[in-house]
Amino acid sequence: MKKLNILLVLLFVFAATAGVNSQVTNKRIKFKKGENCATIEGAVIRGESDSYLIGANRDQYMVVTIMSLENNAVFWIVDRETGYYLAGAGEYDDAVRWEGYLPSSGDYKIIVGGTRGNSEYTLKVFID
Repeated sequence: MKKLNILLVLLFVFAATAGVNSQVTNKRIKFKKGENCATIEGAVIRGESDSYLIGANRDQYMVVTIMSLENNAVFWIVDRETGYYLAGAGEYDDAVRWEGYLPSSGDYKIIVGGTRGNSEYTLKVFID
């Protein structure tokens, strides 16, 4: 009985720490002084995603592209003010390029995922 209690405690601790480690962290994209473009290199494991935040103003023009060796990295863009995906960069669009004028001021969330297997990617964000 004592061994069973210890096992249950260990399982509980493992489950609690696994949840902490799997939390999504939003990485802030910042442009270097005097620049309006940023390049981010990263990798995602199958079934997981990377999340980036970028601040912009309404009516600014933004271009987002992603490239991967096996053409298996895609992204989604969420307007955090409204909570909606941008047209053409939604959850099921599997966007590799998006461009357009931004509908509101504030943070936009760019979520990168893979379409199959693990994916190494280069994400480029341009705002004018």
